Amino acid sequence: MKIWTSEHVFEYVWGGGRSAGGMGHPWETVTTAAMQKYPNPMNPSVVGVDVLDRHVDLSGKLHSHRLLSTEWGLPSIVKSLIGAARTKTYVQEHSVVDPVEKTMELKSTNISFTNMVSVDERLIYKPHPQDPEKTVLTQEAIITVKGVSLGSYLEGLMASTISSNANKVPLLSLGKNKHVGFFFKGREAMEWVIHKLNAEIEELTASARGSIRTPMAAAAFVEK
Repeated sequence: MKIWTSEHVFEYVWGGGRSAGGMGHPWETVTTAAMQKYPNPMNPSVVGVDVLDRHVDLSGKLHSHRLLSTEWGLPSIVKSLIGAARTKTYVQEHSVVDPVEKTMELKSTNISFTNMVSVDERLIYKPHPQDPEKTVLTQEAIITVKGVSLGSYLEGLMASTISSNANKVPLLSLGKNKHVGFFFKGREAMEWVIHKLNAEIEELTASARGSIRTPMAAAAFVEK
């Protein structure tokens, strides 16, 4: 068994990985993006999402249970050693959003190939303790390869692959043509949704301002 952990702050960064100062993504935006992450061109490996259950409990927490259909990107050496010919796998995901404490906890695990390999992932989203306009993601993955020789080696290889991808620097342009560069696929997908949501909000705000100005201009013309 191998355990991989990571922490990430959702904030704007300039090209090259330099922080854009106090600019960040608040918890409300990030959790909304997490709920709307798929389908997503930044992570095409997730090919389907089915909501199996979603409800609000008596304390106001939102519980969601989803089934994700994925094209699992196992390293080729892992596929050959565990004998996994097919690539489509299914992952079950449970999440709990607490709007009072401002936490979102998400747990996922594969339900395919469980006799050979399991990846149990836990993610927690919370407001940054020093800056509420930013969000902190803590992430843990437990990797277990079963029933094959070199199991520990394969677990280490998978953990190293996850770590390598997670440590790639995001390249985010804040100019007119916004884009996201290299990053861990799940986080890259999150950034894409966040910027899509922000663009929609900006568009609605601009439209609302235009709607307000039009009757005001008409009233001013009538007064003249």
